[in-house]
Amino acid sequence: MSDIFDAVWLSSSPALARFDQPLLKYLSKYMKIAQWEYHQDKDEGSSLDEAVDLLNEFLTPCTDSIHLIGHSSGGVIALDFARRYPEKVRSLTLLSVSSQPAHTWHTHYYVQRDLFTISREQILANSVRNLFGKQPYDITKKLMTALDKDLDQTPLSHSLFKLVDLPKGGVSMPMMVCGSKDDSIVDSPALHNWLKYFKPEDHLWEYPQGHHFFHYFYPQPVGEQILSFWQLHHLQPMMVSQLMSQNLYN
Repeated sequence: MSDIFDAVWLSSSPALARFDQPLLKYLSKYMKIAQWEYHQDKDEGSSLDEAVDLLNEFLTPCTDSIHLIGHSSGGVIALDFARRYPEKVRSLTLLSVSSQPAHTWHTHYYVQRDLFTISREQILANSVRNLFGKQPYDITKKLMTALDKDLDQTPLSHSLFKLVDLPKGGVSMPMMVCGSKDDSIVDSPALHNWLKYFKPEDHLWEYPQGHHFFHYFYPQPVGEQILSFWQLHHLQPMMVSQLMSQNLYN
């Protein structure tokens, strides 16, 4: 493993990165984990290729492969990177990533804009309910603002005029796919469709609730599953011992 970190969490949007923090805080108790964010300027076009290239530059100093993990479109970047640079990735963990990787919440947003004659604000409010569950009015307004920014920041090339698809399939390294049973964006059929591409060492796990951001609402059970998966693929012995001791006293 790298002397600097063991795992890298990928975030595709500064507007939504705060919802990754509870899980990152939990994982950092047991692993050296870095957070990488893709920042896109307003005068730049959306580009998944650029995000992957920038991530490759970031990981160039690493002498060993690392665990790569990402949620939603951050997971899409992780998946694309793992396919292009398999020698740099020890394992891949995807949270709320559909078996058609480009089908993110942004896809659902643009489909609604195309099908229904309702305002952008109404669709954003609907998106908040789909992604986070029912929330109080003031929190809903704040979440709508964050989602509005995320539409501009994501590296995926969706728009009102065109929805993109990405190649389906798995990866050469061990992969874990996680989701929530009440996620209306990446529902159980979309999640279980990954099984068609699984290798024997791959793993699929669903939490009963939490919607699209289940890792924000339930960081500990999600973190425990991820750490167990990493443990199978060369987690450092000292870290394994620490995790087992924690579990014995819980």
